[in-house]
Amino acid sequence: MAKNVKLDAKGYRKFGIRDCLAYAAGDLGCNMSFSLKGTVQTFWLAYMMLETGLLSALLLIVQIWDAVNDPIIGSMIDADRRQYKHGKFKTYIFIGAVGLTVAGAAVFLPFPNASVVVKACLFIVGYVIWDACYTVANVPYGSMLSLVTEDAGERSQLSTWRSVGSMIGNMLPMVLLPMLIWEKVVDANGNPVLNPETGVQQEILLGDRVFWAALIMGVFGLLFFLFMLKNITIRVDENTVKTSEGGEKFNVFRAFGNFMKNRAALGATVAAMAMFLGMNSASTANTIMFATYFGMAKYSGIVQLIGFLPMFIFMPFIKKLVNKHGKKECAAVGALVSLIGGVLMFVFPMIPNKMIAMVVYVLDLCVFGIGMGVYTCVSWAFMADAIDYNEWKFGTREEGTVYSLHSFFRKLAQGVGPSVVLLIMGALGYVSDLGPEGQSLATSYNMCWLVAALYCFSGVAMFIAIKYIYNIDKKTLETMNAELAERHAAAAE
Repeated sequence: MAKNVKLDAKGYRKFGIRDCLAYAAGDLGCNMSFSLKGTVQTFWLAYMMLETGLLSALLLIVQIWDAVNDPIIGSMIDADRRQYKHGKFKTYIFIGAVGLTVAGAAVFLPFPNASVVVKACLFIVGYVIWDACYTVANVPYGSMLSLVTEDAGERSQLSTWRSVGSMIGNMLPMVLLPMLIWEKVVDANGNPVLNPETGVQQEILLGDRVFWAALIMGVFGLLFFLFMLKNITIRVDENTVKTSEGGEKFNVFRAFGNFMKNRAALGATVAAMAMFLGMNSASTANTIMFATYFGMAKYSGIVQLIGFLPMFIFMPFIKKLVNKHGKKECAAVGALVSLIGGVLMFVFPMIPNKMIAMVVYVLDLCVFGIGMGVYTCVSWAFMADAIDYNEWKFGTREEGTVYSLHSFFRKLAQGVGPSVVLLIMGALGYVSDLGPEGQSLATSYNMCWLVAALYCFSGVAMFIAIKYIYNIDKKTLETMNAELAERHAAAAE
């Protein structure tokens, strides 16, 4: 006998754990691909051995496309009024998810002996294909949060579960990939080969394994996307969403201008950019640090996982905390804790004993992760509220455009950040032709200072963005929701 399904006032299945699990699965699917971003720089630096300056320039080129194609696709979704059997948002997500199945591996084609020109072409073409597929899936997925429910508490739940999916999608590759793709160097007798300057065992990156790992992750990502599409319910009519008033032609430049005046969207975006500078832009320097300073690149993912496990502490309590104190208020405290963790990270390079230094590094990472956990639980709800704020202030919702412009600036951080970090690594002594196994003692120490500086900068910028730019505190949110409800009720009469 079929189980009775409880319906809401509009006739939709009532919001519940099914929607939360489905939305989490969507970001898990996204991150089966997105989590490879950090590996891209490491693969092309340590295996393909592109010079840091050239790789920095190539990253910047592809990231310009990466940033530009988000608003284009977002505005395309906003302007699309065709009727789709499963809805336009789900249709776009499905198309992008199918493409991602193989596109994630396209940027990891292992040809280390090719010429520099061929390597550069492979990098650009592979990355552009990968990113186009990712954007087609991710932009409508992010925008869909505000269409699943209009309730602020339920949106916070979706944001929290999205963070769960994101963290699982990032942590699985973070732990497993280094163990699969890094190999310690031994001589013919099985004895460890040590770096003569640093004294740590040399490690090399196995590029062929990176390619196959990316391909397998693409398949798993598709399965997670399919689970989400089957189980999530859109309760707001996506075809009635207006991108402009009075039937005027959609104007992306006006939408961009509104976005720049939308302090809520700007604050949420700067905070996200700060997070990526600390957690993603530092990934290459962090991996090289583990290889050259600790001699533990193979196990770097496990160490990172231990450091970020505290992010899960606040998951069960975030709804109560938000209802009592507000999203902005909770996230600001979390950002301050992350800032403290970033400052403390300057201690570990000064400790002579590397095992003790590793323990201190992990403890500092835990402090940073505790603060980051609070922020990540509400970060996507920030953007749902920012979309409402856009409607409240300017009379237009523009889900796809607001979210895609948010993604535009996030991706600038994801692109410009690693590019700058690669240049800094080169300035601090990293020599690409030597590989991770041949770096000097001074370079290994410099990687430690660079990692600490990136996390510290991330904490500072995130705190400033949430505390002083993002302007939807608990009281403002209540006022905004009440006024929007009145407008919607009046429009429905």
